[in-house]
Amino acid sequence: MTGTITRLPDLGWMLRPLTEIPGVRHAVVVSEDGLRLGHASADNLAGPVASLSVGEAESLSAACAAMTMTGRSTAALLFGGGAGVRQLMVESEHGFVLFTHAGVGAHLGVATDTEADVGLVAQQMQLLVAKIGAHLTSRPRDPVTPTS
Repeated sequence: MTGTITRLPDLGWMLRPLTEIPGVRHAVVVSEDGLRLGHASADNLAGPVASLSVGEAESLSAACAAMTMTGRSTAALLFGGGAGVRQLMVESEHGFVLFTHAGVGAHLGVATDTEADVGLVAQQMQLLVAKIGAHLTSRPRDPVTPTS
């Protein structure tokens, strides 16, 4: 079996407007199957995760994909198979994590502290997706056909 490995473009630079919102700590763009497409952290953060490393962003990407699939499954159980999920939010004692659809096969995750205006963050996420959604799209990979 042969295939081609291509480097995914790093879309972290597109997330900078989100990380400049007061209270936003980190943002990640992830493919539907959990691959990190880009990430960014706010400047001058303190705390346990002051800046997402590539490894941490990859773990967050996998968690984001799992959460969005769980949300999709839950919505389908409750509202039928055609029910789409627009946004998910996780609240912890340290802040919030918001997930939203960000183009075909892609999702956007944003982590905030407890003082963030979550409504403003969600609105800015939607505006960013509308503005640059075509760049956030993660097309399905071509299937590799086995050679005989």
